[in-house]
Amino acid sequence: MHDCGAFDESRSDYPDFASLVAAEIIHDRADRGILVCGSGVGVSVAANKIDGIRAAVCHDTYTAHQGVEHDDMNVLCIGGRVIGSELAIEIVRSFLNAKYQPQERHAKRLEKVLQLERTGLPATP
Repeated sequence: MHDCGAFDESRSDYPDFASLVAAEIIHDRADRGILVCGSGVGVSVAANKIDGIRAAVCHDTYTAHQGVEHDDMNVLCIGGRVIGSELAIEIVRSFLNAKYQPQERHAKRLEKVLQLERTGLPATP
């Protein structure tokens, strides 16, 4: 586990933290990452700009584990102003305990997502 900050209450910009967490994953220093901002949306948008990152805002346990199991999500984004700490802990547990399940339909869809990442164009249906 590697904490990428923020380490104090000073003003910070979420794209900086999204790139730090993404770098940990891209450089094989971590399998997954967790990002927190006010709503979770800003860090999700920023993280998803980085090749190899599949980030989503999850404010319930089902979405947190389903995103990993079906979509191979590797970054969990949480809104610190949206949910309480106890729910956040349960969501993080659900995310960390989930495993990608490469069933044919999931693998086919993930390949289309990866195609979008490589080319920026939709895969042919």
